[in-house]
Amino acid sequence: MPHVMIDYSRNLEDRLDLAGLCRAIRDAAAATGVLPLAGLRVRATACDHVVIADGNPEHAFLDISLRLRAGRTHAEKERATQAIFSAAEAYCAEVLATSSFLLSFEMRDIDPALSPKTSSIRRYLAGGEE
Repeated sequence: MPHVMIDYSRNLEDRLDLAGLCRAIRDAAAATGVLPLAGLRVRATACDHVVIADGNPEHAFLDISLRLRAGRTHAEKERATQAIFSAAEAYCAEVLATSSFLLSFEMRDIDPALSPKTSSIRRYLAGGEE
């Protein structure tokens, strides 16, 4: 049930296809084999009120946070972190090269005892994909 949440400064909307980024992150996460496609949820939220560094309104940021339940080794999580961040960095390469831009990523564990879940989505995936 990995949740991928992307917070970004709204001024990125003119520089980056954010729906495309969500798909790229989803694809990279699923390709790791560590995060099941059926549980992946990727969403992006614009932040309207931001102050970055010296306050220059041209500065932009994009912060990716991934929360997931237990059951993966540290090595698996590290591998997934690198793969997803690399995909995001590649997707954002032009913005990084042409403007003031901060990109960050963090993976966090969710305590399953404190986070009950239920889902019917697997019944609706083509081929019963995980």
